[in-house]
Parts: sequence; structure tokens; C-alpha cells
Amino acid sequence: MHHAEDVVREFLLFRGFTHTLRTFDAELASDHVQGLQVDRIMDLFFTVYIPRFEADKMVNLLAFLNQTFFSPADLEYQSTVRKLDASLKKYYIVYALQKGRPDRIIQFFEHYGDSLLQNGEDWHSWFAIPYVRNPSTDPRFQIYFSKEWLDTLKVSLHNFLCEVFESIRLPALLKLVSKKLEIRALKHNLEQLRLECSHLQAALQCKDDEILHLKRSLPLSEIPQAQAVEVSDPFSGPSKSDNEALFTVPLSTPGDSSMLENKAASTPPASSADLSMSVKKQHLTEANLVPKTQSRYKDETGKKLQANVDAGLTMSSDIGGSKDYEYSDFDYFEVNVESQETFSGHTSPITRCRFSSTGKNIASASVDGTIRIWASDATASTSRNATIYCGAEILSLEWENRSNRLLLIGTAEHSIKAWNVDAKRVVCDLCTDTTYPRVLDICCSPTDPIFVSAASSDGHRLEGVEGLGYGTLHVWNMRTWKVMNVLPLGEDPPLVTSVCFNHNGKIIAAAATDGMIRLFDMNGCLPITGWPAHDGCGVSCVRFGHNETSIFSLGSDGKVLEWSLHNQGQILQSQDASRFCLSGQGKLPRHEMALGGHGRSLLLTSNLSSSPLYFFDRKSRVYRTLEHSGPITSVDWHPVMPLYLTGSVDHSVRVTKLLHAVNDGL
Repeated sequence: MHHAEDVVREFLLFRGFTHTLRTFDAELASDHVQGLQVDRIMDLFFTVYIPRFEADKMVNLLAFLNQTFFSPADLEYQSTVRKLDASLKKYYIVYALQKGRPDRIIQFFEHYGDSLLQNGEDWHSWFAIPYVRNPSTDPRFQIYFSKEWLDTLKVSLHNFLCEVFESIRLPALLKLVSKKLEIRALKHNLEQLRLECSHLQAALQCKDDEILHLKRSLPLSEIPQAQAVEVSDPFSGPSKSDNEALFTVPLSTPGDSSMLENKAASTPPASSADLSMSVKKQHLTEANLVPKTQSRYKDETGKKLQANVDAGLTMSSDIGGSKDYEYSDFDYFEVNVESQETFSGHTSPITRCRFSSTGKNIASASVDGTIRIWASDATASTSRNATIYCGAEILSLEWENRSNRLLLIGTAEHSIKAWNVDAKRVVCDLCTDTTYPRVLDICCSPTDPIFVSAASSDGHRLEGVEGLGYGTLHVWNMRTWKVMNVLPLGEDPPLVTSVCFNHNGKIIAAAATDGMIRLFDMNGCLPITGWPAHDGCGVSCVRFGHNETSIFSLGSDGKVLEWSLHNQGQILQSQDASRFCLSGQGKLPRHEMALGGHGRSLLLTSNLSSSPLYFFDRKSRVYRTLEHSGPITSVDWHPVMPLYLTGSVDHSVRVTKLLHAVNDGL
């Protein structure tokens, strides 16, 4: 804190803001909060203001804390704040009685009597306390004169202030020193590790040289038989490439005749049952290892690869010009789950389902215009559970990120509703442009009270790209509930299917039916850049990568591409999921994807009863989710825990918890 204050002084002096510098120093001198140090604030109350009978300063400090740190919207804090405020004032009165100063009590009531009566607390009996002969024995006041009550008040106030101050986000200026020290420590550790690595490499080289010297000095007659055969007659056994081919045999498809190639020459033939068992076991333990293709298997492996590509089962990565192919064998890998819960409260197909920003609540919407809010954990509080009837098809859902109290609902009839989960009512009903009645997606800023809505025209009235209509992007202020800006999409604006903010809310990405991904600067609401992501087809969904250096896009062709944000147009990796989320020609692409597990896993919606679940680790593996009884229309990840959400045409929403080993990509 002191370093940050010195930095501010230096900056103000450098810019010549001497008047601001004087004001800054004066405000620092009168700062009651003392840098949010709880112990010093406690001392102000119990060793300065109350012992000196400075009631005005005590009340002003309480009001300052309440206005600055205890937001009126945080209902869970307000009841505690009122109780602590009343207890401090009661202790002031008790202390004055103990010190024989009833005049201070009368003066206190003269100044604050009206406000005390308006607070709702039972203060009527306290107005008579200066005239009670022995208030310490009166049943109404006896407890307030005990040492136990005072100790409880101090502990409660201390713990409450600690909890509130710890939840406050520190300004970036205060993080400079800690970040600097952290970077310095990381660099030091890195140098130590590099030095240790060089020492270990040198020691390893010495040991290798020593082993080689011992082998050369060892007489041939003392070499073990297995080594003697290898050294003296290299053609009597399989070559190194043959051994590698045999090692990768279990990764082929069960029943493939190529699995027996070159194996019969060195080992007895195995029964088909034994072979199938070994293949299945290998899949469960080493799923999707990259097979080392040998030159003599090139033609056969190419045929297998092409067959898998046609089936939509392969994943390919194209980084730096190199391409490695990996086998998925999707039908053999069902994701390992710890538990699964099914919510069956809807009576029509699910259109969207979303976790709240804390993950404690889930909102799910269906085609009949019904929204249900329910707790993700069966043991959690159900105070926010509700059923909302909108009377129109629900096309988009989004939780407000900062307070976790508002749910934004986009409908097919030019309406956006804001539902307060604590008050259990619609607090705002916005009417969008009648030219663009269908609100396809909504995205809230993670840092500012704004959200962006992507709306489309009716395709039967206005023929846009592929006859799907035109689109628009509006930026809304959540304080005034009015449109702030309209993001430019060109003369013939394409229909925008998906929008998302980056981590700090400064950039928004938009995917459209013309195959383009567009990036906008939210400070000026101006376009930054854009590029064609999917040739000849629209983009269904777009999401920023976890490290904020890449962006994922899902096309109506069923392909998932990861794009570099540092080198525009460079594809970091691609996944072919056309088997699951291929959109028909001329249809609005509505498939979506969700990134979870700190960006290491990707879940897609599906035309089938199960969805592909990709894990991005060194092996980049793919699994299939547990089945619904119909296509999966919406997916989402829990913000912290290894839980994912799936909504289906079968009217059900399921919460699935992964095993930690699978979630960590092991």
C-alpha cells in the first residue's frame, strides 16, 4: 500500500498535478479505513471513539464502511451489518453508563434518536436506560453488561470485516509489487532448475560413457545369451522397426487382419478371443496414443485413416506445418463418470441450459417458453428455485457474471427479460428491434455492467446469407437498460449465431453465417479484425481459449478449429466432429461448444444421443458422453468443478461429474 501511494505521488509530481497531490495527501491523512487493516479499524472503535465518547466519528465510520463496502444489493450481508451497527451503538451507551456519563447518552439520543427508531430495531426501551436505577440487573439490559457479550461482539465484527475485505478485488496498482516479486522468484527458480538440469545431463553423460566403456572391456563370452544373439546375429530376430510395429498393434481396430502381420514369425498365433481382449485392455490404458507409422504400412495406414476421416472419428493437428494423425476409435471410449443427476422438469425439448457464474444454480429453457432455475447440487439450498413462463420460444440464456443474481433471457419474439433470482421476479423486460425479433445469443461482460445481444431477422421476410436473414449486434447498459451502441456488421449484415467476451471484457468475438469471425474493441465499439474461418459454411459457435491467445470456432460443417490470435489465420489444431454436429444445408447452425477444465477439455452438442468430449493433453483424446434418449441441444461446463451439463430433445437436463483422473486428462 505504501509503495503504491509513493508511486501515485511520483506520478502526480511528474505531471505537475500539485493541487491533486495536496488533495491526495490530505485525504490520506483523514483516511479512517487505514488501508483495510481490520485490527486498526477495531482499535478505532474500541480504544479511540467509544472510550473518548466520540459518537459522531463512530457513526460516520460505520456509515462510510456501509456505503463503501457493504452493497445494499448483497442481502446476505445487510442483516449482519444492521446487527453489528446496533450492537456497537448499544455498547457505546453501556460504556457511558459504566463510566458514569449519562449526559453522553442523552446527547447521543438527541442526535441519533430519530434514525434509531427508523432502523426497525427495538430501541424504545433503550431511551429509558439513563433513568433506570440499576440497568445492569434489569433483564432487558443485563446481557449487554457482561464480558461474554462484549467478547462476542469484538470477534463477530473482526471476522465479518476480514471476510468482506478479503472478497474485495485489489486494484491493479497494488498488484504491481507482488507481481514483480513473483516474476523475480520465478526467474530465480527457472535459473536454478536450468542449472540443476545441466548438472544432471552432465552426470548422465558420464554414466553413459562409463557403461559404454564397461561393455567394450567385457569379454564376449561373459555377455548374456540374449545380448549375444543380438550383437552377433542381428538378422536372427525382428528388427527395431518390427518391434515398434508390434508395439503399436493393439492400437488398431479389433478384428483387423493387419494386426497379425509380422507377428506370426516371432510369436505363436493367438486366438481371436485373446487378441480382442488384449486390444480392449490396451484401449482402456493407452487411449489414442499416436501410432508410429512405418514405411511398409504406409498404404494400409492411409486407407484406415481415410476410412476414419469419412466416419468423422479422427482428430488432426496442424501446428507449424506438421500434421500428426491420431486414432479416436470413438465407439470404444465412454467417459468415466463419478455420478450423474437428471432433471426432468421440462415437458418439451431443451433449447439452452447454463450454470450460474458460481456454479450453484442452473437455468434451463425449453421450446414451450418455460425456464426452470434449480440447484446443481441436490443438497444445496433451493431458495432460488423457480419456474418462469415467457410465452415464447427461448433462444438464449446468460447469467450476469458479477453479482450472480440476474438471468438474461432472449426469446424469438423481440424480447429480452432480466430475472432476479433473489426477488424471483422479472426486473426488466426489454423490447428489441422488431426488424430483428429472434435473440439468438446473449453474452455478459465479465467486468462491466453491459451485455451484447445477437438478434436476427425472420428468414422468411428478409433473405440474407443462405436465406437465413440478416443480423445485428446491440450493446446494452445494465444500469439504464438501454442500448449503448450497435456494432458494425457491414452493408448486408450477416446473421450472428454466437458472441463471447474475452477474460477482461475488452474484446468481443462474433461468429456469423457468412463463415467469418469478427473481433470488436468494446472501448470504442469498433471492429478490430476478422477472417473467414470456415469455407462455404456458417460458424455455429465461437469461444475464447483459456490462455486468451487462441479462439475456437465450430462450423456448420462439423469441424472445430483453434485459431491463433497472435498470427491471424493460423490454425493451431482442428477436430472433425461432423458425425455429431453437422448442420443441414440452408439451416441455421445452432450447435454449440463449451470449454472446461481450465481450457483442457471441449464438449460439443450432438445430433446423436451422445456427444464428443475432447481432452487436450499430450495425447489429445476423445470420449463420448453418457447417452440421452435423443439429440443433445445444449452443453455447459461448471466454472470450477469437473461437472458438465447436457440438455436434450428428450426434455431432460443432466449434470455429470467426471472422475478426477479423466478430468485432469490422465
